[in-house]
Amino acid sequence: MAARTWGCHKVKILTRFLFLQTKNCCFDLNTPNAEMIWRLTSYWTSLITPLILGLLLQPPLTQLSIITQPNVVLLMADDLGIGDVGCYGNDTIRTPNIDRLAKEGVKLTQHIAAAPLCTPSRAAFLTGRYPLRSGMDAINNYRVIFWNGGSGGLPPNETTFAKILQQQGYSTGLIGKWHQGVNCQSRNDHCHHPLNHGFDYFYGMPFTLISDCQPTETPEMDRVFRRKLWVYTQMIGLATLTAALGRLTGLILVRWKTLTCLAGFSILFFVSWFSSYGFVRYWNCIMMRNHEVTEQPMVTDRTTSLILRESISFIERNKHKPFLLFLSFLHSHTPLLTTEKFLGRSSHGLFGDNVEEMDWMVGQVLDAIDKEGLKNTTLVYFTSDHGGWLERQEGKRQLGGWNGIYRGGKAMGGWEGGIRVPGIFRWPGVLPAGTVIDEPTSLMDIYPTVVHLAGGVLPQDRSSLYLQSSFKVASSSKSFAEATQSCTAYSSLMVSIFSARVIDGRDLMPLLQGTVKHSEHEFLFHYCGIHLHAVRWHQKDSGAIWKAHYVTPIFHPLGAGACYDRGFCPCFGEGVTHHDPPLLFDLSRDPSEAKPLSADTEPLFDTVIRKIGRAIEEHRRTLTPVPEQLSLYNVVWKPWLQPCCGTFPFCWCDKEGDNKLADL
Repeated sequence: MAARTWGCHKVKILTRFLFLQTKNCCFDLNTPNAEMIWRLTSYWTSLITPLILGLLLQPPLTQLSIITQPNVVLLMADDLGIGDVGCYGNDTIRTPNIDRLAKEGVKLTQHIAAAPLCTPSRAAFLTGRYPLRSGMDAINNYRVIFWNGGSGGLPPNETTFAKILQQQGYSTGLIGKWHQGVNCQSRNDHCHHPLNHGFDYFYGMPFTLISDCQPTETPEMDRVFRRKLWVYTQMIGLATLTAALGRLTGLILVRWKTLTCLAGFSILFFVSWFSSYGFVRYWNCIMMRNHEVTEQPMVTDRTTSLILRESISFIERNKHKPFLLFLSFLHSHTPLLTTEKFLGRSSHGLFGDNVEEMDWMVGQVLDAIDKEGLKNTTLVYFTSDHGGWLERQEGKRQLGGWNGIYRGGKAMGGWEGGIRVPGIFRWPGVLPAGTVIDEPTSLMDIYPTVVHLAGGVLPQDRSSLYLQSSFKVASSSKSFAEATQSCTAYSSLMVSIFSARVIDGRDLMPLLQGTVKHSEHEFLFHYCGIHLHAVRWHQKDSGAIWKAHYVTPIFHPLGAGACYDRGFCPCFGEGVTHHDPPLLFDLSRDPSEAKPLSADTEPLFDTVIRKIGRAIEEHRRTLTPVPEQLSLYNVVWKPWLQPCCGTFPFCWCDKEGDNKLADL
């Protein structure tokens, strides 16, 4: 019997789990037409295999997201301290629904805000970039958006994650707080409005909740400055009255024309500031649906019910297609709006009542997701925009949050208490339940994470522009040397282009799913306004997390842990201390930042400081000048930009009064 001849070649086979397996495919060449079949098979295999490999070597999450495109529900509290939540160690405030998210998903223990205040932190969250890059951090003491009628805000050329998801076919909605500005040049240009930043639907406050919104509370906004203005008004008025009496009695020789001018100045000075500060509740405490003002001023008794109703309604309306819901709570910012059924329930007074009500709202949203059968196709995320406000007190009442074991709080650029926040993800079947990850992550990471899950691509417009220009110049060159010289000529342009669209966030899915052990972040930079206060270095090989403080606020009274004399800790000036050498802590051993290290107590001190110093230099090379959105001109109130329900200045309405609230 003749020996049989076999022809074999390797074939890449795609399995049901999208993995390639290599198989040997063999043919008996003695059978009729076998050799021809073998050669044809070998030929087509050589063509198809590279194609399959090329497709599968694309980023795996992009391929997965095209198939799944999960719903995304982002839940962000306001001024909530990491120590205010049960699953992070609080055993006196009840947060069963937030705790349930942690049990069913992944809890991050080193989740860091990019700024310790609302406006810059949320700008970084929405764009995946340090707020300094978009001009959303300040060189002065006005570190947040101060008026709905201001001209500053999130620049229109910034690309939010909502805009990318919108382009991917998502229905996008923002319910609750915005605080990123409204108008630029006219009352209706809405250049900073959520609908101009990728959201299809908006219902909530374009500003932020402040005590001025509650008539029974002491005014909060610019309280010290307003007192000074009132004192100046009284002094000018008293001087005018004294001059007038002196003229009438003949004791002072003052011309009537001078008195008239002085009286006119007194009235003009009073009107100039009282027209804004005297009507804060009407100018800032408003509710909007898309571009329409629906309540001016807002009716605080029903705000919670309306926000919850709108959130559930958005889920119900969009359940048949992928959606993004950003529920930006007004809880737990003062004046701590809390409905009657939650008052007095907590052992921590009004603040505790408010947190427990927010937790109940989280539960209602989760129930709505479950009711619509969306639990397994929805990524839910919970966090806070920054740490608790330690200085927020009224008499003996503590109205701010608790930051657990971490030092400092809201408005403090570097201390952990102001920037370490809850971070919880749930996606049943995709993320392992009950997982705790102790790796540095950032609120900026949400941006690339949800963009990749939606099948989108991170903004590369300016990077692509550079590459296209370089390619055209190089391809037109006659020699390799000319091409190299042409590309070198574009090097300075490359730096400015790439830095202009730097995304500082990192995709979290590999870390959340456990396919990698370490966060992609090696360094995180902690700013207070535009001032760099501290830098964190994640030394992955040793597990150490070093943190160097170059500037720290001066607490008052000394040792109190906060700036109780000011209400906010400053970023610069006489209220801060500069450290040279910097204060160094190893957060892996000293998370409370209680014991600063020195060259005498830490052998690696000089090495760590040099390493962080080089990282700062590299980071600063990626920064480019941009317009300051929080400059003095941009933050002052401008009557022609004020959103108004009616004819300015007669701005008041209640378009929600006739709507029946759902019993939620």
